[in-house]
Amino acid sequence: MKILLTGANGYIGYRLLPLLARLGHTIVCCVRDKNRFITPDIYRSQISVIEGDFSQKNTLSNIPKDIDIAYYLVHSMTSSDSDFDSIEKRCAQNFTTYMSQTSVKRVIYLSGIVNESQLSKHLSSRYEVEKTLGDGTFSLTTLRAGIIVGSGSASFEIIRDLVEKLPFMVAPKWIKTRCQPISIHNVLEFLVGVINHKGTIAKSFDIGGPDILSYKDMLLRFAKVRHLKRYIQVVPVLSPRLSSYWLYFVTATSYTLAKNLVGSMSVEVVCKPNSLAEDLQIKLIHYEKSIHIAFDKIDQNEVVSSWKDALNSNLLKKGLSSYIQIPQYGCFKDYRKTVVISQNDSIEKIWKIGGKTGWYHANWLWKLRGFMDQLVGGVGMKRGRRSLIDIKAGDTLDCWRVLYADKDEGRLLLYAEMKLPGEAWLEFFIKDNMLHQHATFRPLGVLGRVYWWLISPFHNFLFEGMLKKLASKSS
Repeated sequence: MKILLTGANGYIGYRLLPLLARLGHTIVCCVRDKNRFITPDIYRSQISVIEGDFSQKNTLSNIPKDIDIAYYLVHSMTSSDSDFDSIEKRCAQNFTTYMSQTSVKRVIYLSGIVNESQLSKHLSSRYEVEKTLGDGTFSLTTLRAGIIVGSGSASFEIIRDLVEKLPFMVAPKWIKTRCQPISIHNVLEFLVGVINHKGTIAKSFDIGGPDILSYKDMLLRFAKVRHLKRYIQVVPVLSPRLSSYWLYFVTATSYTLAKNLVGSMSVEVVCKPNSLAEDLQIKLIHYEKSIHIAFDKIDQNEVVSSWKDALNSNLLKKGLSSYIQIPQYGCFKDYRKTVVISQNDSIEKIWKIGGKTGWYHANWLWKLRGFMDQLVGGVGMKRGRRSLIDIKAGDTLDCWRVLYADKDEGRLLLYAEMKLPGEAWLEFFIKDNMLHQHATFRPLGVLGRVYWWLISPFHNFLFEGMLKKLASKSS
């Protein structure tokens, strides 16, 4: 079958792609930016990539008309836009209108569990999208999931941050809310399994794992798996706003996402009983085993995708390709270079920069800058990186976004996503045994120029030290 996969470079879509390819399907991947999509070489003959932004109906003409099945995996909750719900509805309307003019027979949609009369903004938006998709000429199959547990998932990483950073937690009362977490492996099995199951046509199903737990239970069981002793005190006075700030400062989430998650955490998300798992012969994975599987992937540096890599910044709405060309005029520049002792060693160091490795020199300054960024609502330095050894275009790298990464070429180009009075690029490349380190800042007005003059004295210490460490021989 010919399958349209929307959100193909998202957390779910990028993991679903190889599973569909292994089954022999032809897949059309629809993404906003082709430059940050890497097609697996082994399936290259089965996969085509097109650009399309469902919030802009005039960009959808690239989608072929002869589609059999489409997956709708478009989500905007991580967007910095406060009106993400209206964006999601517009995307669903544009998708429905266009796909109703094609030969598509069926759309499969991954939504959120909606089993309470009063829903959060996030869950309400998911339900509105479902109703909009249901107006199409195609049949709709909806799978509704709650907390998804897997390496790189937002829920997993937030729980991990809380458990590993805080021996004692003072938590709001929503921590007692019940939910039904599901392993990412089971989610993918459901998404693939419904394709050939006629009993799922034009129906919706709640999907969840075998455990019904409170958020407190999830945190404590996570701690047990990690052999950590953790204590949680529930208090009734922590407002949603304070809860959001609590998540924002302790975990790698953005404030926008934290606010939306807190709103959802007060709503119970437990599955309505159904026999879909039995019908599809899916063995549901218990919560603690899901955690073990996730850490196996992390330990082996096999995290395929991460929620952090979603293009959730308004800075990059034009796509990565719009920023790869570093501006030459009207900019402040800090260009440095030095001879490398071992070209391969230096490239390996560059490819491990950030995250747990750090920035090789004056990490405390990087952390201080990240903390200052968080105080004004920025991403800070807390996002880390998807893999300890691998980098690809579109990845997050602490407060940076990877625009270009070619290890054979020895070039890495980063774009700053912190709050700045301007735009900033940081580039590393090796040529003729010379390591080049270029920092470029395009100021916005007088404030941008003042900012550069204020931080310039730190560059001599910070950038020069980093350059020397990158060029030195590994011990």
